[in-house]
Amino acid sequence: MRLETLSLDEWGDALPASGFEAFHAPAALDVLGDHAEGELRLYGGFKGDRPVGLFPAFVRERSVGTAVTSPPPGFAVPQLGPIVMPASPKRRKREKVNAAFAGKLVDEFDVDGSLTLFRTVCNTAYPDPRPYVWNDLDLDVQFTYRLAVDEDPDDLLTAASKSLRREIGDARDLDVTVRVEGREGTREVFEHTADRYDEQDRGFSLTWPYVRDLTEALAAEDRCRTYVARGPDDEFLTGVVALYSNDAAYYWLGGARTTHEGVSVNSLVHWTMVEDVAAGEPRESVHSYDLMGANTERLCRYKSKFGAELAPYYVLESGGPGMDVAKRAYRLVAR
Repeated sequence: MRLETLSLDEWGDALPASGFEAFHAPAALDVLGDHAEGELRLYGGFKGDRPVGLFPAFVRERSVGTAVTSPPPGFAVPQLGPIVMPASPKRRKREKVNAAFAGKLVDEFDVDGSLTLFRTVCNTAYPDPRPYVWNDLDLDVQFTYRLAVDEDPDDLLTAASKSLRREIGDARDLDVTVRVEGREGTREVFEHTADRYDEQDRGFSLTWPYVRDLTEALAAEDRCRTYVARGPDDEFLTGVVALYSNDAAYYWLGGARTTHEGVSVNSLVHWTMVEDVAAGEPRESVHSYDLMGANTERLCRYKSKFGAELAPYYVLESGGPGMDVAKRAYRLVAR
């Protein structure tokens, strides 16, 4: 196997038809490359002319060492990391390709060096982190909720919790509309979210130029929609920015709990998105809704109402006491 650095166009040509995240899309990586600190490097592993592995890295070189992260911290990218796509379905050959690609990356970044911080959050389709563990990286397992949208939404709603059904039904009885909007609606969702974080004394790392650039670049490829709920006087109530890979819709930004006439309207926004996914909008290949995380107990109490399945994903990072300070700094920025 040989390792090559790719242009964005070459990256787009090498992406498989499925098994990658919304942020693996070239348009998303292009925006991250403009806004994130460090250099965006796109790596491809090849057997002959065929790509069998992909890895987007953000590399920051300093006099004290090098940080290699995928995704970059502070940009609300929940998962990124490696993609493997061996030609053979046989387990032995798939493991061989995965191990070879991991070995190439470990060597490229000098991962076992004392001056290298390596951290990647893998996507849910990435099956096997063991080669990285065998190269002395620490492994953590985290979770998200994935709702399979492969049947009638009414049947899905029947399988959801009674309280969620009640919230959606009560919101539908109000003079509330949920519709897809453009830049101005996205700006309102962004500002509403930033205000809610400020009210809770929580840090909010996103900027409007980044959110604007990302959402518009992805919307041009049917990979982003902003859903906004408005009251009878067209006033903003709440909203959610959704991103789309080829496989899944993702709840990305917004959704701060909002009540109107004593009714929570957030669930109606989420369910409108689910209904659109079932109808093949905006991408017919999408058949699941990712609620973006199942690692915070307080938030899980709400997300579990949808009846979605837990989906694990892996976090791999440099180990050892010498990296503890660097990792703490990374996590602080990532919040």
